[in-house]
Amino acid sequence: MRTRLVKWLCIAVLFVAFILSPWIAEYQLVIRLVVCAGAAVVALQAFRAGRQQWAIGFLVLALLFNPAVPIFALGGSLGIPAIVLAATSFAVSLSLLKSRPLLSIPSITDRTPGSESL
Repeated sequence: MRTRLVKWLCIAVLFVAFILSPWIAEYQLVIRLVVCAGAAVVALQAFRAGRQQWAIGFLVLALLFNPAVPIFALGGSLGIPAIVLAATSFAVSLSLLKSRPLLSIPSITDRTPGSESL
């Protein structure tokens, strides 16, 4: 559930960045930070699910949007295709990378069928 929320947040941020691409120069740090952190979270989810190709892809995405060492300007000629590629990756991962459901802990007060009371 949390990774699904992170994916949707990244898609929303990338959508706004795509729409407002001529004016995003002063918000590049925030956009890069959100997308880099989101890609790292999805890479961790993919690694735990045993999907190493997806994990490597999202680690590359995290490196591309790294806020510490920007490789390209988001409003430039390389930025727009990178934004589209990242948004597409997050959107596809919504359907192909499913989180395993958390198992509930059995209650000690719940009577299990067939057991005897002490």
